[in-house]
Amino acid sequence: MAVLNKIRQRSLFLIIVIALALFSFVLADLFKNGDALTAKSQNIVATINGKDITREDFLQKVEAAQRQAGPSATSTQVMNRVWEQEVRQAVMETQFEELGITVEKDQMRDLLKTALATNPQFLNEAGLFDENKLNEYIANLKETSPVGFEGWVNYEKSIAANGLQQNYFNMVKAGLTGTLAEGELEHKLEGNKVDIKFVQVAYSTIADSLVKVSKSDVESYINKNKKKYEVDASRDIKFVEFKEAPSVEDENAIKAQLEGLLKDKVEYNQVSKANENIVGFLNTTDNEGFINSNSDIKFDNRFVFKSSLPTAFADSIYNLNVGEVFGPYKDNGYFKISKVIAVKQIPDSAKVRHILLPFIGSQSAGPDVTQSEAQAKATADSLLTVLKSNRSKFPDFVKEFSSDQGSVEKEGRYDWHAYNTMVPEFNDFEFEGEVGDLGVVKTVFGFHIMEIEGQKNKTKAVQVGTIARRIEPSETTVDKVFRDASNFEIKVADNDFEEVAKENKFTVKPVNGIKVLDENIPGVGSQRPIVRWAFEEDAKIGDVKRFNVPNGYVIAQLVAKHKEGLMSVEDATASVLPAIRKEKKAEMIRDRVSATTLEDLAAAENTTVRSASAINMKNPTISGAGREPLVVGAAFGLNEGETSSLIDGNNGVYLIQVTKVTPAVELDNYQAAANRVEQQKTNVVTSKLYNALKEASDIEDNRAKTQIQ
Repeated sequence: MAVLNKIRQRSLFLIIVIALALFSFVLADLFKNGDALTAKSQNIVATINGKDITREDFLQKVEAAQRQAGPSATSTQVMNRVWEQEVRQAVMETQFEELGITVEKDQMRDLLKTALATNPQFLNEAGLFDENKLNEYIANLKETSPVGFEGWVNYEKSIAANGLQQNYFNMVKAGLTGTLAEGELEHKLEGNKVDIKFVQVAYSTIADSLVKVSKSDVESYINKNKKKYEVDASRDIKFVEFKEAPSVEDENAIKAQLEGLLKDKVEYNQVSKANENIVGFLNTTDNEGFINSNSDIKFDNRFVFKSSLPTAFADSIYNLNVGEVFGPYKDNGYFKISKVIAVKQIPDSAKVRHILLPFIGSQSAGPDVTQSEAQAKATADSLLTVLKSNRSKFPDFVKEFSSDQGSVEKEGRYDWHAYNTMVPEFNDFEFEGEVGDLGVVKTVFGFHIMEIEGQKNKTKAVQVGTIARRIEPSETTVDKVFRDASNFEIKVADNDFEEVAKENKFTVKPVNGIKVLDENIPGVGSQRPIVRWAFEEDAKIGDVKRFNVPNGYVIAQLVAKHKEGLMSVEDATASVLPAIRKEKKAEMIRDRVSATTLEDLAAAENTTVRSASAINMKNPTISGAGREPLVVGAAFGLNEGETSSLIDGNNGVYLIQVTKVTPAVELDNYQAAANRVEQQKTNVVTSKLYNALKEASDIEDNRAKTQIQ
C-alpha cells in the first residue's frame, strides 16, 4: 500500500516522463526518415505555381490515358504524357486567373459548334449544325450513362481549355507590334553592307596534341558557364544479361519432333493395351485436325497467292503438288513444315457493293443499334428479296439502312481491292463467287447484303497447311541459365564484377547517366525496377542485385551516384575540351603574331589574303570562312580603309580590313519593314510562349518521391 500511495503522489511526474519518452520516440522516427518534417505529403505528385496535383487525381488520369492509348504505350510513356498535360494546364491556368479570363456560355457554344461542325450526329437535314440535337444528346447521356456523361464533361473541359489558351495567345499576339524604329533597324541590318579583305589563321593549324588542358581549366570553364552544365541527379550502372535463348541442341530437338510427325508410326495405347497405327502428316486426310493437334499456330483454311508465302521459301512451297510437304524450315521464330492441301484459280482483286446491318453486340455497333441478331437477319433477307427483283434500289437501301459510313457516300461500293483485304467471310463471298452474285453474309460487324460487281486476273492460289513449333529454350537450357546467373551473382558479391564476368566470358554492359524518371535500360528495354533500385536512398556504390527481365535475368551493379548540380569535371571533359582548346589556340596564335598588316600576317602564317563582299549583320557569314558573328560585328565598327586588331572568331583568329562600306538605301517610310518585324514576333508566339511561361513557373516535381512510377 505504501508503494501505491507513493505512485499516486507522483502520478503527474510519471505522466510527464512517459510523454517525454513518447515525444523522443516520435522525434527519433522523424529524424530517421530524413526530411519527413518538411517533405511534401506522399499524396502530392507535384506543386505548380502553388497548386497541388494529388496522387489520386493524377493516377485516375493516367489510367484513363492508358485505356485510350492501348497496349502499344508503356505505363511510363503514358505517365509522362499526362504529366506534360497537367503541367501545361497548371501553368496556363495561372495566367488565366491572373488576367481573369474565362470561357463564357456563348463562347462555349461557339467552340462546340466549331468542333462538332462535321459530326453527322449533330447535323440537321440541310447538313448544318443543330444545337437542339446537341442538347438532346447531352440530356440523354446524363440520364442513361453516368460514365458517358463524365466523358462528355471532360471533353467540354478540354474544349474550354483549348479555347482559353487560344484567347490568351491571341491577346499576346495582339499586344505585339513592330515599331518604325525596329523597322528601320531591320532594314539597315539587311541593307548595310561591307566588303572586306581578311586573313584567317585557322585553329586547325595547331594540333590538338600541342594544347595542354588541365583539370582546373575544365573546372574553371564549367564555373564560368554554369547554366550550360547544370545536370539532374543520375546513376551509372553496369550489368550482365543472362538470356533464356534456345541452344543449337534445342533447335535440333524441335526439328526432329517435326520430322517425326511426317510419317505413319505404330504406338502402344495404354488405354486399349494394344498397338495403334498413327497416320502422319504426309498421309492424313484430316489436315485441319492434325495441324490443330500438333501446331502452335492453328490451321488457316484461306487460299493465298505466292506473294503471301514466306519470302525465302515462297518458290519451294508454291511449286509443290497437292499433298507434298516442304520443311522443316525456320521462319519468324518458328520451325515449320508446310503442305499444299489444295490449289485453285482466284481473282487477285474484286469490286463489290454492300449494305451493312449491325445488331446489338456486333463489332462497332453504335448506341443507336436496336435490332437483335435475328431481327437484323430478317431485315437483310427481306431487302435481298427486293433487290433480286430490282437491283436499282441498291443505292437507296444503302442510304436508308447501311451503317458503314465509309461506303455510304459511294453507294455502298468498295472499289478494286486485293484478295484477303476484308474480313474472312466477306472476302470468301467476293472472291469465290461469280460476278453478279447477290447474297447475305454474316461477319463480326453484322449482316452484309453483297453484290459482286467485278473480278480481275484469276491466278493460282494455294491452300497451305503448316505445322509450326515455336523455337523456345528447353527446360535444361532454362535451368542452366538460372544456375549461371545465380553463380555469377554469388561470386560478384565478394569479387570484382568485371573480372568475374571476364573469367566466365560474360559481356559487361555499362549504362551511364540514368535519370530518376527514366524507363529504358539500353539492351533490355523498359525496366523501371532497375532504375528505382539505383535511386534508392540506401543503395550503395558497389551493390549488386538480380532482376527478372523478359526471357532471362540481369545482374546489375551500381557504379556511381551523381548529385544534382554542376556536371563533374570527369563527365564534362569530353564536351568542354573543344571550347577550351579553341580558347588556348587563340591565345597561342596571338602570342606568336607580331604582324600588323594583312600581307605580313599572311606571309608569316603561310596563308593568303582573301576577300569577301556584301557582308551584312542580318546573316553574319563570311564567304570561305563560315559563320562569324564577332568578326562581322567588328567589321561594321571600322571605317572604310581601316584595319582591325586580331579578332578571335569561331573558326580561327582574324585580321580584317574594310575596303568598302555601302549604306542601306534610305526609305521615306519604314512601315513595311516594321510589319515584317511584327509578323516575325507573332510567328514565334505559338512555339515559344508556353515554354517561356513554363521556365518562369515554380514547378516542384515529386513523382519520384511519391513512387508513382
